[in-house]
Amino acid sequence: MFERSKKGERAVIVQPAWVGEGDAAAALDEFAELARSAGATVVGTLNARIEKPNPRFFIGTGKAEELKTLKTVNEADLILVNHALSPVQERNLEKFCECRVVGRTGLILDIFAQRARSHEGKLQVELAQLKHMSTRLVRGWTHLERQRGGAIGLRGPGETQLEIDRRLLADKVKVLEQRLEKVNVQREQARRGRLRNAVPLVSLVGYTNAGKSTLFNRITGAGVYAADQLFATLDPTLRRIEGLPCGPFVLADTVGFIRDLPHDLIAAFKSTLAETRDADLLLHVIDVSDPERDQRVADVEAVLAEIGAQDVPQVVVFNKLDRVEGAAPRLEWIDGGRVARVWVSAAEGIGIDLLGQAIADSLGRERVQTRLDLSTAQGRLRSRLFAAGVVSGETSDEDGWHLDIDAPMSRLQPLFGLPDGDGSFLKSALGDAS
Repeated sequence: MFERSKKGERAVIVQPAWVGEGDAAAALDEFAELARSAGATVVGTLNARIEKPNPRFFIGTGKAEELKTLKTVNEADLILVNHALSPVQERNLEKFCECRVVGRTGLILDIFAQRARSHEGKLQVELAQLKHMSTRLVRGWTHLERQRGGAIGLRGPGETQLEIDRRLLADKVKVLEQRLEKVNVQREQARRGRLRNAVPLVSLVGYTNAGKSTLFNRITGAGVYAADQLFATLDPTLRRIEGLPCGPFVLADTVGFIRDLPHDLIAAFKSTLAETRDADLLLHVIDVSDPERDQRVADVEAVLAEIGAQDVPQVVVFNKLDRVEGAAPRLEWIDGGRVARVWVSAAEGIGIDLLGQAIADSLGRERVQTRLDLSTAQGRLRSRLFAAGVVSGETSDEDGWHLDIDAPMSRLQPLFGLPDGDGSFLKSALGDAS
């Protein structure tokens, strides 16, 4: 047994280099930044060339010896591995190196735990942590284990304690899920309120530390926390924006994405990420000065697909142009005259007016304004339209209802395939209106 340090500030990083995948320097830089964001001081790094993960240590036994020496020489009390570790690998490395070992998933969860401020955010992070912890409970009770087995009188007290812990943890997870469900209901009520008011939702998305919160503050003057660190924002912030030709809209600042974002975290933050999935327009913020920006874009697109937001209309926002020599604020269009990209510097306030123009153009282009005449037999369709928040006004007479439709096309699209056949009627009417 060894005494675990409670500080965990001096860390050695293990960066796997997979055979055939080229240079791992960019991944190491990002992971080192994650470590600093968690409050650790990186005192050493170990690059481990891996063809096939070692089932015992993840890295080879020779590299494990090298890691133990590096840890001792640098007086480190924490080892961070830039990969997901199995509970057995984590436990074996801890025992061999005699210090705490944390994989990539555990490190990201720790950062989220530090950053969460709202009640919902804290519940989400705690739920993800408990699910991650449930596979690692055995480590705390190995010193109590005796002979395992099913015979009477041979069951070890460690195994009994482990069963108790698992049951208590499962109960805690259930309680957290029930609390989050109540919060989700409240968030859903707020979302329906926005839909009833037919106010479009524009969501900022992008890789962590791309400058989303700085851009949000520049547009809204909200003063939300923004810093040059990974995952500075966890809790979504929404502000209503007025004054553009497209009419009012709600702008949402959301959590940043990252490569290999833990699935438990995505599941726990499903209500927060709903601000992205249910948006009428996504502003995909990209750090134009990042040499790995193409890979960052691919990582964000992968997460968007995982949460079901891949089909939401996007405008790409190339941010931090002040860091690129010769770059100037500008709009770029694609076929059909739609704004596809805009170049800005949120920190310097450059190109923000062009971004407003891009938002107005996109929301205005996607918006449908028409009048629908429904018969008294189409009450179900009327209810669906109101539930979707696409009705801005209504009159009625003996022939039925006359609805004023005013909403983005993305909000109307799901109504095209109504099972009772009314979808074709709506699609035809919208086609005539366009």
